Amino acid sequence: MGYFYELSLMGAGIGLFLLGTNFLEEALSKLAGRSFKVFLKTQTNNKLKAVASGAIVTAVLQSSSVVSLMVLAFVGSGVLAMQNALSVILGANIGTTLTSWIVATLGFKINIESIAYPLVGVFGIAMALFQKEGKGYQWSKFFVGFGLLFVGLSFMKSGFEVVAQEFDFSVLDDYPLIIFVLVGFVLTSLIQSSSATVAITLTALNSDAVTLLAAMAIVLGSEVGTTIKLLIASVNGIAPKKRVALGNFIYNTFIIVVVLIALKPINHFITHFINIQDNLLALVIFQSGINVAGVIVFFPFLNAFGRLLTNMFSGNDESVKYIGSVSPATGGDLALEALLKETRRFMVLVIDFVVSSFGNAPIVIRKEVDKTFMGKTFVEKYEYLKQIHGEMHAYSIRFNKASLNADEHELLDRINSSIRNSMFAAKSIKDSHQDIDQFKNSSNDVKYQLYVHRSEELKKFYERLAALLLKPEGYNAFEDMVAIYNAVQVAYTEELNNLYKEGMDANLSDVEISTLINFNREIYNSYKAIVWATKDYLLDKDQAKYFGELPGFIR
Repeated sequence: MGYFYELSLMGAGIGLFLLGTNFLEEALSKLAGRSFKVFLKTQTNNKLKAVASGAIVTAVLQSSSVVSLMVLAFVGSGVLAMQNALSVILGANIGTTLTSWIVATLGFKINIESIAYPLVGVFGIAMALFQKEGKGYQWSKFFVGFGLLFVGLSFMKSGFEVVAQEFDFSVLDDYPLIIFVLVGFVLTSLIQSSSATVAITLTALNSDAVTLLAAMAIVLGSEVGTTIKLLIASVNGIAPKKRVALGNFIYNTFIIVVVLIALKPINHFITHFINIQDNLLALVIFQSGINVAGVIVFFPFLNAFGRLLTNMFSGNDESVKYIGSVSPATGGDLALEALLKETRRFMVLVIDFVVSSFGNAPIVIRKEVDKTFMGKTFVEKYEYLKQIHGEMHAYSIRFNKASLNADEHELLDRINSSIRNSMFAAKSIKDSHQDIDQFKNSSNDVKYQLYVHRSEELKKFYERLAALLLKPEGYNAFEDMVAIYNAVQVAYTEELNNLYKEGMDANLSDVEISTLINFNREIYNSYKAIVWATKDYLLDKDQAKYFGELPGFIR
């Protein structure tokens, strides 16, 4: 068997430690997720406060990854500016060291198992008894997570101590420090938790499996490894998200290179100059110190670094494609033409979003959809659409309206209406996404057949609408638009009547019938919104006004 049992014990310890950190993250995110988000939003209006906020929230949530992903979401929605987002992440690097301090001061100094085992036992049972939606469940999950951290640490300690007695780790002393940096980087990239990597390193250091210098190098590697999750999360994101993720990676890599060059003098400073003889304490002081020093050194250059990142990813990966190259202050034909092109592109993306949300095969218009958009998930697509919608709205507000004549004013109003209604069409589908998944996977024939029927109908509707957008310039789409609108109006009334009848015949509950009716309403709200958007884009002002006189069908 050799070292199999000890290695298994160490592996189980790592697994339990990671499970504990996940439980802590999930529980705290549920218990105070909104509070932390609001705190980050309100406390990031300047860079210094942003650093402090990132440190505080990460220290409480015990996860720099969670905070970094929050920051990506805020950047994507325009809540955080580039420099402030980077400041939050710098603070998060400091906040994440709290776990290291807890592990180093409690995990190896006292018999923490006597507390950890009862925590896992008592609150594990409580988790099974509480409702998952309640606070009692989340608090129980938090204490189980806290207990699992130290149960896992105990398993790692036991395994390492046996292995350290049998194996001569002194052979590792001849390896260059860069090897240990790579070990820290690879390990953290795989398990996606710098806290776990530091806990493993502390355990190895406690068992004399590695020297303090080698442990410092492993911690350095973990600082870069933890940025990989953010890079992956930003791959299909909009340009601002990529800039923040890349900025985090560049910053951490730069700090690691500089510290690695001076690692031996730093080690001497900690162990001799300030006379820290406890290796575990020395390691966490090192980790905290390099993160604090990194913020102090880098802080004055944040604005310049932010501007450098802003100049990156400026090609087709930008959220807007046409209006970015024409200033709205110019007004007139050029700006209106750019806004018209952007509106058409936006409508094409909305159509793809709606059709693909039902799992339908691409329709003909999809050849005009950006490849980056097609690769996004449902949630990522919707966030991307919101980003474009916000930028187009801001562009319209900044328009030089004094340079427009009466017809151009009217056209700008119709463009804005088209943009708004396109977003409404997407939002109706987003609000129905849970119902779409439920009906798609339902064992109830009525629900499943409604999904199949609605999916086929939706695809035909959007194919018909997309065909109008592909018509050559100058084509008069008025009669087609009226016919589409009337067909949707009639179909809505028929579907509503059928739903009542089918629901009664299938003996569906009142709640199920209500769900079907609300689902149907959202789908037809989406239809009406996209019809309104298309008529404002394709028709002239007199033809567009005609639709205002038609009877509504959503009631």
